[in-house]
Amino acid sequence: MAKPKITIYTDGAARGNPGPGGYGIVLISGQYRKELSQGYRNTTNNRMELLAVIVALETLKIPGSEVTIYTDSKYVADAVEKGWVFNWVKKRFKGKKNPDLWMRFLEIYKKHHVKFVWVKGHANNPLNERCDQLAVEASMQPGLLEDTGYQTS
Repeated sequence: MAKPKITIYTDGAARGNPGPGGYGIVLISGQYRKELSQGYRNTTNNRMELLAVIVALETLKIPGSEVTIYTDSKYVADAVEKGWVFNWVKKRFKGKKNPDLWMRFLEIYKKHHVKFVWVKGHANNPLNERCDQLAVEASMQPGLLEDTGYQTS
C-alpha cells in the first residue's frame, strides 16, 4: 500500500518577540483537511514556527508518510534543508537556541519522508495566510499555555 502524501502549511507568530505567541497548521491529505492552532503566554516567533512543524508531524498517524511542509520560516526550512541542524546535534546545540524543540523535531522528523518548501510570508498564498491567521488568533486567546522550554536569558 502506498504511503500517504501529505501537504502541511505552518506558521508561527509572537506579539513582542518574546511575547504572547501561537502557531497555525493546515494539514491536507487527499480530500481531508485539518486545522490546528495553539497559543502560548511568553515565547518567540522562531519557537512557534518550529513548534508548528513538530505538532503537525506528531499529528500524522502513518509512519513513513511522504510529507511536504510549506513554511515562511527560513530559520526552520534552511536549518533542515541545508543540514545545519544535523551539525548542531553533533555540537550538542552549543550556542544555539531552542535545543529542546530541535531535539523533539528530530525525533519525529526521522519517522517520515519530509521535505521543506520555503514560501514568502504575507504574499497572498491562501494557505500560508490561513496559518498566519490561526497563529495570531491563537496568541490572543484567554488562558494561554506556558512554553515550558522557553527560558529568557
